Amino acid sequence: MMEDQEFVQEFLIESNENLTRLDSEMVELERRPDDHELLASVFRTVHTIKGTCGFLGFSRLEALAHVTEDILSDLRNGRRQLDTPLTSLILESVDAIKRILRSIEATSGEGEPFESELIPRLKQARDGATAPLPAAATTTEAESPSATEPGSPAKGPAPDSNLRVDVGLLDKLMNLVGELVLTRNQLVQYNAALDDSSLNAISQRLNLITTELQEGVMKTRMQPIGLVWNKLPRIVRDLSTALGKEIELDMDGSDTELDRTILEAIKDPLTHIVRNSCDHGIETPAERLARGKPGKGRLALSAFHKGGHVNIEISDDGAGIDPARVRLKAVERNLLSAAQADRLSEAEAVNLVFLPGFSTAQTVTNISGRGVGMDVVKTHIERIGGTVVLSSQTGQGTVVRVKIPLTLAIIPGLVVSAGGERFVIPQMNLHELIRVEGENVQSRIEYIHSTPVFRRREALLPLTDLSRILRLAPVRRHDEISIVVLQVDQHRFGLIVDSISDSQEIVVKPLALEFKGLNCYSGATIMGDGRIALILDVPGIGQMSGMLAGAGQHGRVAAAAAYTSQPADERKSLLLFRAGAFSRLAMPLSQVARLEKIAASSVERAAGRPVVQYRGRILPLLSVAEFLGSASTSEDDLLHVVIYRNGASELGLVVDEIIDVVEEAVTNRHGCGGSGLLASAVVAGRITDFLDLHALAGSACVTDPESLYRLEAALAGNRVLAEEVPA
Repeated sequence: MMEDQEFVQEFLIESNENLTRLDSEMVELERRPDDHELLASVFRTVHTIKGTCGFLGFSRLEALAHVTEDILSDLRNGRRQLDTPLTSLILESVDAIKRILRSIEATSGEGEPFESELIPRLKQARDGATAPLPAAATTTEAESPSATEPGSPAKGPAPDSNLRVDVGLLDKLMNLVGELVLTRNQLVQYNAALDDSSLNAISQRLNLITTELQEGVMKTRMQPIGLVWNKLPRIVRDLSTALGKEIELDMDGSDTELDRTILEAIKDPLTHIVRNSCDHGIETPAERLARGKPGKGRLALSAFHKGGHVNIEISDDGAGIDPARVRLKAVERNLLSAAQADRLSEAEAVNLVFLPGFSTAQTVTNISGRGVGMDVVKTHIERIGGTVVLSSQTGQGTVVRVKIPLTLAIIPGLVVSAGGERFVIPQMNLHELIRVEGENVQSRIEYIHSTPVFRRREALLPLTDLSRILRLAPVRRHDEISIVVLQVDQHRFGLIVDSISDSQEIVVKPLALEFKGLNCYSGATIMGDGRIALILDVPGIGQMSGMLAGAGQHGRVAAAAAYTSQPADERKSLLLFRAGAFSRLAMPLSQVARLEKIAASSVERAAGRPVVQYRGRILPLLSVAEFLGSASTSEDDLLHVVIYRNGASELGLVVDEIIDVVEEAVTNRHGCGGSGLLASAVVAGRITDFLDLHALAGSACVTDPESLYRLEAALAGNRVLAEEVPA
């Protein structure tokens, strides 16, 4: 009995492996019906299943496979040609075979009969009649990719050189290798302190063997991303049929390898992105032809290694995302107010698709419209330490770029100390290291009231102290400072630590359930001396410090939505100032490039507007009081100027007084801001108005590139260019 069960289990594994590959082979065969080698491979798969299930006594499965094999035999012998209806019918038969296999695995039986309608249609097609389309235009497989097939390995049939190994055994080996790496680190550290020449040779040898063993075991867990992509041709094919579209799928880099845990985590997000491209992105042939495009749309997937990460790009040449429609849908679903939506740029509006509950579908179907979409994709990708970025051009198409780590088991990290404790920062979040000593501490590290900023390449880098965040007493010298510049998405900030040790590979250990609520830590590891070091969650540290307030919401989604929503309060770094009748105004510190005091006598006029010669260029000035419809109350001969950076341009905001730089929670938010204001809220116990920087920049004097081009042409004596450059 035990031998029979093992034989059935082996049959199920092999059959499911072959059928997984068969989906993509059938779609490819539809494109190349004269490919005899491909047709022979499809025939062998069905023939093998038929022969084995007959031996095991699965009669219904044998009958279904037998009539399918007859059709494939006629195709192979050239007695008939493969067309779209026949392809759909064969794929329907493949789905029915899978369904019976799942029943066998779950109950050891073939389940309730359901193929009474399918087999006659298969026999009709076998006997030469025109095969009708399957009853369902899309299969259960295509409709539910977030649904897994029990016992369905992702890889095709194994050649003789391969051996199936239980995944649990591989995980156990990985854990043991992790422990060996920890022991290796301890021995290396002990030997460095002992300085024993005989032990040194042994230590080096152990280090070499451990490294090679670690790489070998890691490779056993590495699988090509093509295993996730295997089902995509079938999904695209079924969706295009159901939607009346023509879509060509191109896949490049399917042999790119990554850890199986990562592979499993990205399967559903990638499938959802592909389904979105088919449903929302690529137009129908009639729509494409009317827009001057080829009738057949193109969906491309590519994967490649870069910088210790796997980069995946999903692009289509469809209609793109209409920012106006996205704004409208966001307002309809109460995700933003109409005023907030109007302030968004096109790029910022497009990224509203990442907000929870967002959908542009008109009706709920089995493909889309339920509002569970790109926000889930983003959450799943970020959960494994990855990032997802979307860009779109109306009428041209959309590109989604996903960057994920190779593995989560053993990662490179930077060891730092704060408050007498050691911590590990994942290498993927590191941008650069800065060490400031002696007099430079005073000149490079500035304090705007009580908040430190670092003058870095003509810009201010906001700083936060790890010891303060974790409520530890710092242990450092006063004449030197170590800064770790961290990056999360497009945001950068400096983390002050007591000291920086070195980089090393660390074995990630999960935190106990009691510590899951601490968003400043992502795990733990054991150092060479046997002591535990906590692994910092960099996005969590950024949120706790206020450096990433609103990170993950793009551009003005942070400014427009964060001040009016009611979720838990977050600490934010803000610059507070006074202007005219407005006694307490605020703007994000991350938007401040510098603070300056400029003599009022140095102000000149350009095109009727106030400007000042500043660092070799002309800096436009804008009175915040006048912008808000008030009058300045300052009588100082020195102007208080906040240098606000808007992309590549800078604007000097003239205020009456700089009040403070605070890192406080924003509470009791009120979204009814007046002209030039985003909203009002309570900051540090007092009501504060938040300045609308987007509207402010739009009203300021902005450098016109074409005017400058005309000027250069005129100065060069080129009258044609000076006169004919279009306005």
